[in-house]
Amino acid sequence: MIVEIDHLFNHAGNARLVAGWIYKEFWEGKGLYSLEALEALLRQADRADRIPLSLLALVDGRPAGTVNLIENDDHARPNLRPWLAALVVLPEHRRHGIGSGLVCRLIEEAKSLHLPEVFLGTDIPAFYSRLGAVHYEQAGESLCIMRIPLAGAARGS
Repeated sequence: MIVEIDHLFNHAGNARLVAGWIYKEFWEGKGLYSLEALEALLRQADRADRIPLSLLALVDGRPAGTVNLIENDDHARPNLRPWLAALVVLPEHRRHGIGSGLVCRLIEEAKSLHLPEVFLGTDIPAFYSRLGAVHYEQAGESLCIMRIPLAGAARGS
């Protein structure tokens, strides 16, 4: 199994596919974003030197997962920026380190932009804790806001 993580803009023909993953995983039935709107947002991630960033994991040349760096993912917390958002790994590729690889690569990209930290919301904080994230705020019964301090971010498994 050969895993490659690259910017989505280098594989722009997959933007619609990736938008579909994100839509299905996070937005389907919620009426906030359409598939077309998500695809348009992904296409804004067209350079490696600014936010937004969108990364694509390829396994043996085939799309397998994604993660994104966006300005804000929580309008109730506009002071928290930027955010790791929409980590999706296809079910058949889970538990093979692809999600960790995507997050670690996103951390490296954020460091290259000289960002001091990255925030994220999750219901699986243990996964992100292994990768250097720390608890920031309990936002709901199952939603935890986490912060990744970039100066000391650990490389995960």
